[in-house]
Amino acid sequence: MKPVTSPLQLMALLVLIGAITACKEFIEPNIKDSAVTLNAPGDQYQSTSYTVNFWWEQVADARSYRLQIVTQSFQSPGSLVADTLVKGNKFSFNLAPGDYEWRLRAENGGTPTAYAQPRRFTVLPSSIKQQKVQLSVPAAGLLTNQGYLSFSWGSLYGATRYRWQIDTNSFAKDSAGIAERLTPSMQITFNLPKDQVYQWRVRAENDTARAQWSAVNTFTYDHTPPAQVTLTAPQSGQSASLPVALQWSSAGTGARYKLYVFKGDSTSLYNSTFPMTLSASSYSFGLGSFGEQVYWRVTAIDQAGNESVPSKLRSFVIQ
Repeated sequence: MKPVTSPLQLMALLVLIGAITACKEFIEPNIKDSAVTLNAPGDQYQSTSYTVNFWWEQVADARSYRLQIVTQSFQSPGSLVADTLVKGNKFSFNLAPGDYEWRLRAENGGTPTAYAQPRRFTVLPSSIKQQKVQLSVPAAGLLTNQGYLSFSWGSLYGATRYRWQIDTNSFAKDSAGIAERLTPSMQITFNLPKDQVYQWRVRAENDTARAQWSAVNTFTYDHTPPAQVTLTAPQSGQSASLPVALQWSSAGTGARYKLYVFKGDSTSLYNSTFPMTLSASSYSFGLGSFGEQVYWRVTAIDQAGNESVPSKLRSFVIQ
């Protein structure tokens, strides 16, 4: 290797070393030879519950697991019922009565493991009265700023319609809550009336029986933007040496900030990195040249994604 003879060559070498180091940090361990252990349902399992709970052992360095379910068997499948990526090591799924096989493999950004040996199980016919619907979205714990929200759930064998309810008091009075709809489909949309914590549930029905209520999913609707950010330093029109410490008031826990930096015309973004999103309430600005006037402002973004009105526009002069 030739010796480095100029600052430009040295800079190129440092960039190359940095790129190699960064690349290594993103290379995930190879899990190809790891074994996946299936726990439940066990081989030849039979159940009268249409909700089947799948459970397996975690695999070191795995990011997710690919779960597949077929009717009959993988050697002679009738149909592919599910092919889904799962985070964690548990998954619940509603199935119609019949014979099934399931298998699973672990995955990350590199090579996946082999599929575990398939397990066979049977779902037996049963009354709808003992069954529950599986809710899909919105998931429990969701924080959203979307007021017109879509609700969906899985189908239940034997059901001809579904009773959907939403409440703000956890159905304490076992009533319809603030809204109720009866639909033959597995999806509805609803316009949330105001910022609040909501709960929703679904019950399957047919002409002769009603299933049990599903689990209750709780979510939060928040479309109120944070308060306007106040810029604290440097003062408007102040001269400042590079790097200039841009500082502003905090908008509270969990907030992020969008920093806008403009050229001397106060409207053209300084470069393509702006606006940039930051978690801190300060930024070290190291660009520009002596005597240049720079403008800036900041907005706050809360955890729901609401963005505040911009702060007042300020400028400083690089000295």
